Amino acid sequence: MKPFIVLIVVSILALIFLKINTGDYNYALSARIGMSAMLVFTALGHFMYADGMALMVPDFIPFKKEVIILTGILEALGAFALHFSEFRVLVAWFLILFFITILPSNIKAAVENINYQKGTYDGPGLLYLWFRVPLQICFILWVYLSSIRV
Repeated sequence: MKPFIVLIVVSILALIFLKINTGDYNYALSARIGMSAMLVFTALGHFMYADGMALMVPDFIPFKKEVIILTGILEALGAFALHFSEFRVLVAWFLILFFITILPSNIKAAVENINYQKGTYDGPGLLYLWFRVPLQICFILWVYLSSIRV
């Protein structure tokens, strides 16, 4: 829920700021700024909660903690690269693929009741998927509409 709040609040603030400074509403840029803030916010979790997030990684993937750190770095790089027009479309497709690829980890976390912040098995459970799956779809559409279909 927190990433979604960051995405919405920062996008709205960016829209207002851009309107005040340029006189125009730039929805795509505001949405990219919001997405970048959300990606940096979630990337921080990869470093702060690496051990707990490693529990979410499917069992067949080796070096779980290293994968978490790497994906955190990639998220942060993606957040910044969205703002370079020559890379925007490629980065957007990468992020869409990333959002699809991490869905199994979120499903595993829900099925196994993983609380990644504590690194325990007392998380929200399967009900979380009713929020998380639509959220992933929202992130995918957000990136597509603000970066590819502009």
